[in-house]
Amino acid sequence: MKEIEKRIKPYDANFTTMVPTTFVKAMRTCVLWQIIRFIVINIKMLVVVRKSH
Repeated sequence: MKEIEKRIKPYDANFTTMVPTTFVKAMRTCVLWQIIRFIVINIKMLVVVRKSH
């Protein structure tokens, strides 16, 4: 394990975070899309709760 740790460089290009695309940024800030996702998630939760009772 020590051998592997010696070869890992913490600020190497392999350890960068993903940068959201323009489309992803637009979907995150679109109020209409957020409302639709909210409704879909709530319907899924209702189905799960209904199955458990």
